[in-house]
Amino acid sequence: MTRLRIATYNIHKGVQGMGPNRRLEIHNLGHAVEQFNADIVCLQEVRKMHRREAAYFKHWPEEAQADFLAPEGYNVVYRTNAITRHGEHGNAILSCWPVLAHTHEDMSDHRFEQRGLLHAEVDVDGVSVHVVVVHLGLIRASRVRQLAQLAQFIAREIPAQAPLLVAGDFNDWGALLSRPLATVGLRSCSGSQTPTFPSRMPLVQFDHIYARGLVPVSQQVPKGRIWWRMSDHLPLIAEFELAPP
Repeated sequence: MTRLRIATYNIHKGVQGMGPNRRLEIHNLGHAVEQFNADIVCLQEVRKMHRREAAYFKHWPEEAQADFLAPEGYNVVYRTNAITRHGEHGNAILSCWPVLAHTHEDMSDHRFEQRGLLHAEVDVDGVSVHVVVVHLGLIRASRVRQLAQLAQFIAREIPAQAPLLVAGDFNDWGALLSRPLATVGLRSCSGSQTPTFPSRMPLVQFDHIYARGLVPVSQQVPKGRIWWRMSDHLPLIAEFELAPP
C-alpha cells in the first residue's frame, strides 16, 4: 500500500488583516506548506497577481503565489476563479507526483461570487489518482447547485473506478455535503468534526477532504498560535492508503 498525505488550505490570498494594519503572510505560508510534508497540497484563494498589493508590500513575491509556495521539485497547477479590479485569485494543486493532465470548470452561481473547480490527474506509483479542489459559495442555495455540478463533473470526467480526492473550502460544516457527494462514491476522511474556521477560535469545519477508492488513515489540524496568524482558516491534513495497481 502507498501512503498518501493530503493537505487542503485556504490561504486568504497571502495577506491577513485589513486596511493599513494588514500584513503579508505569504513567506510564513511557504514555510507552513513545507511543514505539511504532504504529497499533494490543495490551496484556495491563491493569487497569481495583484497590482495594488504588489505595490503596497515591499516583499511581495515576484512569482505567482502557487509557484512561490511550492516546495522544491513539486509540480504546480493553478487556474483563476475570480477576476477583480486589481488582480485575480483561484485554486492551486501542488504535487510531488507527476501531473498527467488538468482541467478547470467555472462554478459561478451568480454575478457576486466567482467560483471554480480545479481537477488534476496525478500518477502515484503507476496509479492515476484524480484530485479536485473546490471553493464553494457563501449562499446555501448556491452550494446546493454547486455540489450538484461537482457530482455531474465527476460522473462525466472521472472514471468510476479511479481513486479520487475532493478537497477544499466548502463553506459548509458538512450537513449539506454528504448526500450529493455520496452519489459519486465520495466519503469524508473522518466521521467526526475537525473545526477549521475561524482559525483564531475554530468552531466549524468548512474545510474537508473526501475520498473514493482510498482507505482513510488519519485526519488532523495543526496546533499553535502561528497558524491562526497566517489565514482565517486552519489547514486540514489527512492520510490515506492507496492499493497498488
